[in-house]
Amino acid sequence: MLAMLVAGGLGLAAPARADNPGYDRPGLGFTPAALGAGELTVEQGLPTWTRDRQDGQTTSQYTADSLLRLGLGDSLELQFGGSLYNRLRETGPGTDQRHEGRGDSSVALKLVLPSARASFSWGLLGSMEFTDGEPAFRNAARQYLVGLALNQQLDPANSAGMYLEDVRTGGRDAYTAAINDSHTLSGAWTVYAEAAWQRQPDRGGGLLAGAGLAWQPSSRVQLDAGFRHRLSGQVSDWWAGLGAAVYFGH
Repeated sequence: MLAMLVAGGLGLAAPARADNPGYDRPGLGFTPAALGAGELTVEQGLPTWTRDRQDGQTTSQYTADSLLRLGLGDSLELQFGGSLYNRLRETGPGTDQRHEGRGDSSVALKLVLPSARASFSWGLLGSMEFTDGEPAFRNAARQYLVGLALNQQLDPANSAGMYLEDVRTGGRDAYTAAINDSHTLSGAWTVYAEAAWQRQPDRGGGLLAGAGLAWQPSSRVQLDAGFRHRLSGQVSDWWAGLGAAVYFGH
């Protein structure tokens, strides 16, 4: 069964806007805020890059990950995700392989939970990822994710959050527990730092940390950049990415 972890999420899409509840990128987790009924947001990696080294093998991957968010009303949000393009390279003793293709697609539902304080927000996210990608980028079985996000606005310029999730694939669970802090530099720029513990069923656990920034030139557009690096244990060496998000609201 899926283990339920108490956690929190990133609310670092920059200062709150009356017509835009925020974006789910960048950083680990998601923003515990939902789009209004009929509103739409498109979030796109430009791209993201990961590098992992294990048992003498080095794996590097570029992913153009996409997320489409649709507001349903009543604090509910429907999401569709996927990656139309991936490029993978595996190198090591006697090995040099390259693959390109589409990744798996996913569908998710976000629920923002009621809060008695305007400065505190929290929400649940559940998703299912299919096995419809190209063979090199396809999960062996359907993947199910359950996450819970919390965010506390400390003052107009600072917020803190936590994020935990359980991802179940083929009867085994992978876990992520993250904390983050974000600071608004101006009306358009936000910087953040995050630290996380991750555990894969076949590799054990490890620690990583990262930072990034988000820029909103308008209330409808956000550009972002971020990175994460392994501190210890068996997690990916590097993650880095650029991204853009556009809000289509009323």
